[in-house]
Amino acid sequence: MDSSAYIAGLVLGASLIMAIGAQNALVLRQGIKREHVFAVAAACTLIDWVLIIFGAGGFGTLIALFPAITAVAAWGGAAFLFVYGALSFRSATKSETMTAGQHRGREPVGGSVRAAIAATLAVSLLNPHVYLDTVVLLGSIAAQYESASRVLFVAGACTASAAWFFGLAFGARLLAPLFARPIAWRVLDVLIGVVMWTIATTLVLGQL
Repeated sequence: MDSSAYIAGLVLGASLIMAIGAQNALVLRQGIKREHVFAVAAACTLIDWVLIIFGAGGFGTLIALFPAITAVAAWGGAAFLFVYGALSFRSATKSETMTAGQHRGREPVGGSVRAAIAATLAVSLLNPHVYLDTVVLLGSIAAQYESASRVLFVAGACTASAAWFFGLAFGARLLAPLFARPIAWRVLDVLIGVVMWTIATTLVLGQL
């Protein structure tokens, strides 16, 4: 069986998922903190897989026909990202340090796995670009393949998703020695806040 469909799905999936965004920023932060790393990476991967499969199965057409779905997600996502960004900026004012495994008080995500998963769901599903890119774009390309090749295309995209999220989450711990210094956490918190507010502003402007 021709493997070109699998490679195409792998390349497209990687190109869509590796862009800097709220989801990747959250995964990176949890990985550096070594807090609920597997749960967050698994949640991101499963969400992406569901969206990829829905898109390949024709759900992307439904999203394209009913733009109100993405509009609701845009406003909800903007509100969440603005609050998350504000909490990141507030966290940047703290003077404490953190080594791997330590809990850092008043984090934007919170210390429980439930809070981490909730934040993961929010940054993953309240971003309309996720539906437009992963569901509509990837789904429309997948529709060009016959059934057997389409399965390979989806498998390639899902492989890219799993490799990226788990690689980012567990690879982030290599940066842990750097984040034993308070200034490194301040810089990261500020950068995450900027990313969140930039995306939130983009979502709002897109609806005006």
